[in-house]
Amino acid sequence: MEKEKIMAIIEALVFASEKPLRTKYIEQVVSVIDLGEFTLSGLLQDLKDKYAAETSALELAEVAEGWQFRTKPQFAEWIKRLNTVRPSKLSQPAMETLAIVAYRQPITRAEIDYIRGVDSGGVVKTLLDKRLIKIVGKKDLPGRPLVYGTTQEFLEVFSLKDITSLPNLQDIKQISAAEEELERNQTELPLASQESSEEE
Repeated sequence: MEKEKIMAIIEALVFASEKPLRTKYIEQVVSVIDLGEFTLSGLLQDLKDKYAAETSALELAEVAEGWQFRTKPQFAEWIKRLNTVRPSKLSQPAMETLAIVAYRQPITRAEIDYIRGVDSGGVVKTLLDKRLIKIVGKKDLPGRPLVYGTTQEFLEVFSLKDITSLPNLQDIKQISAAEEELERNQTELPLASQESSEEE
């Protein structure tokens, strides 16, 4: 079969799937096709490159350990205008708790509480309800406390290929330091300008 036809089949499969479609499922469906000299990973990459190069508003993204068509970031403002119902935003405590779970998973509620310094029961329930975290087991400790981890939905929401795609903590510290430096410079600039104009 011609490469273009195989790519069109893969394109149709990804488009028809409600959730990010894992490579192994695509592999199962196209197993009846003789790929010849081509590999599935190569064809997926070619399809991704094709959409990246075109003026299409869509891109083929590798998220949540699968493949999914998404709108390109530059069209976000237009998509927001289309959506009459805004997605609910996470509160600061929820984002804080979610970050702790993401970086420390698997983790118990008691460990989350200890790191945050406050009771996190309500926040954990909210994150469970939003399906951003899930119970992944029980810890081998007295009382067998529940252990939490992130979900596929978490990867989808944050456009992550897998959990290893999270920025490392050192990168976050460097970004935060750079932002603080930029803010300091911006607040200092008007003062400097004012002083120079007074001298004149």
